[in-house]
Amino acid sequence: MERELKIKKDSNKWRVVLVVSGVIFNVLLFLISNHFKLPFFLDTVGTIVSAVVGGLFPGILTAVLSNTICAFIDDNSLYFMFVNVLVAIYASGTVNYSNFKKIKKAIIFALTAGAFSGFMGAVTQRVLFGVTENPVVGELIIPLERTFGFTPIGSFYVACILINLLDKAITTFVAYLVVFFTPPDEAEEVLNSGWKQKPLSGEELKRIRNWDKDIKMSSSTRMALTLVGASLILVFIMGWIGISLYFESEKEERVENAWNATEFAVNVIVPSQMYDFISNGRDDANYTNFEYLLSTIRDNAYGVNHIYVIRAEDSGVRYIFDMAYEDKETPYEPGELIKYKDMKNLPPKEELFKGEYVYKETRGFGTWTMSVFNPVLNSEGDVICHVGADVSLAYMAVYMRTFIFKVVVILAGFFVLIVAYALWTTDVYSTYPISSMAEMLDRFSKGSDSQQQLDENVREIRALNIHTGDETEKLYRSICNLTLSQAEQMRSIRRLSESTAKMQDGLIMTMADMVENRDYDMGAHIQRTTAIVRIVLDSLKKKGYYAEKLTPKFMSDVIRSAPLYDVGKIKVPNEILFKPDKLTDEEFEIVKTHAVEGKKILDNAISTSNGDNYLKEARNMAAYHHERWDGTGYPEGLHGEVIPLSARIMAIADVFDDITSDRVYRKAYSFDKAIEIMESFSGTVFDPKCLEAFMDALPEIKVIMMKYGNNGI
Repeated sequence: MERELKIKKDSNKWRVVLVVSGVIFNVLLFLISNHFKLPFFLDTVGTIVSAVVGGLFPGILTAVLSNTICAFIDDNSLYFMFVNVLVAIYASGTVNYSNFKKIKKAIIFALTAGAFSGFMGAVTQRVLFGVTENPVVGELIIPLERTFGFTPIGSFYVACILINLLDKAITTFVAYLVVFFTPPDEAEEVLNSGWKQKPLSGEELKRIRNWDKDIKMSSSTRMALTLVGASLILVFIMGWIGISLYFESEKEERVENAWNATEFAVNVIVPSQMYDFISNGRDDANYTNFEYLLSTIRDNAYGVNHIYVIRAEDSGVRYIFDMAYEDKETPYEPGELIKYKDMKNLPPKEELFKGEYVYKETRGFGTWTMSVFNPVLNSEGDVICHVGADVSLAYMAVYMRTFIFKVVVILAGFFVLIVAYALWTTDVYSTYPISSMAEMLDRFSKGSDSQQQLDENVREIRALNIHTGDETEKLYRSICNLTLSQAEQMRSIRRLSESTAKMQDGLIMTMADMVENRDYDMGAHIQRTTAIVRIVLDSLKKKGYYAEKLTPKFMSDVIRSAPLYDVGKIKVPNEILFKPDKLTDEEFEIVKTHAVEGKKILDNAISTSNGDNYLKEARNMAAYHHERWDGTGYPEGLHGEVIPLSARIMAIADVFDDITSDRVYRKAYSFDKAIEIMESFSGTVFDPKCLEAFMDALPEIKVIMMKYGNNGI
């Protein structure tokens, strides 16, 4: 044991050494490449070695740490971290220590990794920078265009792929040499060091996956989805808040500049000249000078891209000056009248006529414009015109797309690292240990029950050697003790099996008494339900329903065996069965097992008593009295007439007696309320024909309830 612990400790140490060495190797080669201005970076040698020898998580960790450190040398290194992380994932998923040493496998890896890295790198450069950051790529574009007739963009992508093919060829060759000279024993030891149990072979992993393929969602998948979902939500919320604050700040600053620009223009405007400008237009002697003054105000107001002077009239606004930014828009001519409905950014004319400051915000697809209007008053206080200024935030959309992409690219590498770590810890600490134990126990349960097989089971479960140091290990130790105890107990049980078999007949005959005597009210409950079953059977017979089934023998068997329908509750622990409070979900699941346990007990009794017919109907009622007509019941989810008739009748008797009896968590329902509830269950919980027979016999039912002292009457 001491030697085993030492090996694990050393393996963990070498696992750390593997990552640290890989990071140092990557950074050194990156420094060399950067110093000599090489067209490639060679910064994935350590990543490939870590992924091939150590597995997925060491490979990703090496890539993330390497690019983070290289970012201190070249800021752009962070943007390509995700590409190197994908290379690590590809390396760990397609090649391992054994097949990477095969030259053919290494060549295929170099070609595919190079092409993929080149394409992803080209996409990153195009989106983030718009141009290539690699001068060699720029030099290759023109020859590719001339020789092969590629478009400039196509030549750019091809050049990036060619450079990365060369990079990955050199990188893979160096990594191949490192892996080739790594001793197999040390490589296997490092790879297996992450296990918190006996390392599982490929065949064992395949067997476990086949065993749990019917699981709806594994714990590792649930963990990944939870982590990814929580992270995305957090990133979205933080990003939305940050962007909103930035936009709001930018908006306030630009609107303030617009107000200042209009205020400055108002101060230099001579109100009386505005009428001359409307009449004479550009021919007015002062028009050109004032137009130049407005353009100067516009150009010096940060964020203002449009400034104009308008006069509000009843039929529309009349432009006096229109200074569009850099003449990108066709300006309105002096004196030109525009109707209000044709100007989306103008406020209502009533607001303009008031002579007050007016603010208007206009949003649309790809547009976001804020307009301010400052009134120009004459000496009598009359509104002559308004100076308007527009600021736009539409350009921010392009900026934010690039910003968001940069953030996503940088965070993606760290995000994948966190997810990989979470998946690794979930697998080695929970998924594989629990699946190993469960799969083995499942095989045990289906195997031979010979003493030799039991002893072999004990040896196999102990060979798993689970050492997670948490609740999983504690569960494993308990299972080991349980299987050992089971094997020892079976030795004693076998010696008593013959005498137990002889006593079985007598035990079967007293089972009904055991159920009645277990609870002070159970006897009355059994009497009431048995009587209701008899009444419903008679009512069905009168109505002619299920005539082929309701033979005298069948009816007699059902009535005789009805008291045994809840015999399975013998298997329910007293602390749950007699709990004074409402049951928890887990406790209720235990109570639900009484249907299966009752079926097992009565199947055994039938076998012992050579298949007495009345016990067969007892088994049907015990096993299926909680099945529902619509198929949503338990334990097997039977539906309709697939459910045995005796169980369908017993379900009505059991539910009615239950809802008309006091429980620790509620009072009994009144007779009338109980009948309403029963009617609502027709066609869902109960067989409609059986419930109809029950409803026809209500007077007799009420007599039975009163006779046996039911609280609901």
